[in-house]
Order: sequence, then C-alpha cells, then structure tokens
Amino acid sequence: MWYLKQLLSVTLLAMGVSISWSADNVVKVKEGDSAPEISLPATGEKKMLNLAELKGKKNVVLFFYPKAMTKGCTIESCGFRDVAKDFEALDTVIVGISIDKLSAQEEFVKKEKLNFPLLADDEMKVSKMLGVMADNGKVTKRITFVIDKEGKIAKIYDKVNPKEHPTEVLKFIRENLSKK
Repeated sequence: MWYLKQLLSVTLLAMGVSISWSADNVVKVKEGDSAPEISLPATGEKKMLNLAELKGKKNVVLFFYPKAMTKGCTIESCGFRDVAKDFEALDTVIVGISIDKLSAQEEFVKKEKLNFPLLADDEMKVSKMLGVMADNGKVTKRITFVIDKEGKIAKIYDKVNPKEHPTEVLKFIRENLSKK
C-alpha cells in the first residue's frame, strides 16, 4: 500500500498536482519545526508531563519505542539510563514514550531502574499526530526527536540501533546543543 501511495504521489506531482496523505506512519514534522504540544500521563513524581514546561530551560530527548519490557526497548532504555547523568550535565532531559498503558510504563521503570520519565500514549494521540506508528498500527516505530531549549526539533533519528543510540544522541547534543 505504501508503495502505491508513493507511486501515485510522484505521478501526480509530475502532473503538477500535489497530494497529502494523512498516514499515521509517516513522520509529520521535520527538523527546524516547533515541537508540538505534548502533555501525557507520566511515570515518576509528576503524574502528567507537559513538554512545553521545559521550553527555555532544557533540551529534550523524546524517544519513542515499540513496547515496554521487550528486548530492543530494554536495551535502548537502559542505555539512556546509563548515560542519564551525562545528558543532565548538558541541560538535557530524557523522556521515553510508547503506546503502553501507564501501569506497564511504571512496571518497566521499576524493573529496569529507569531514571527518567516514561509517557503513556495509550490512546495513540501523540503517536498518530507525529506519524510514528508502525505500519501494523499496533506499536510505534523506534524514533527519536531531539528538541532544543527553544522548543525546535533539532534532530530526528528514524533509523535507530537500540544499543548505540543513546551515545549517538549524546554526541549530537554535545556537538550541537551544549553551547546554546
């Protein structure tokens, strides 16, 4: 289906007709855009996290993962946990998000001793709004948005190796956002 939409879009574009598909699996923001308002139930002391509250104060690493307590998601989340102090030193907060229910997120935090909040997008509003749903519509893609202190999307990672990703993001922030 995706291929047919792409082919039709290219054909129509060549004919001078533009078309927009409203797919939940096509990223709907780009680097340089303002980050959308996101307010969701969260693990930790604050039971709701509104990313707008961090604007002007902190960079944000917002990483989407498919499912709590699965192998790749555990590797990635624990990787962020293990370098969280390095992010903190760069005025950066880490926030994980999936479409799991809050109870599953809380269990994941407890089991893996995660030291950052996880957001529960169990109604899939944010995931669909950003276009990060997997093709099957049952989980999110593994994708990360780095948001700078001004609330702009500084970097989008849509190809993520769970093991290497936390240090890859840390390097980007050190080289690009630590001087802002």
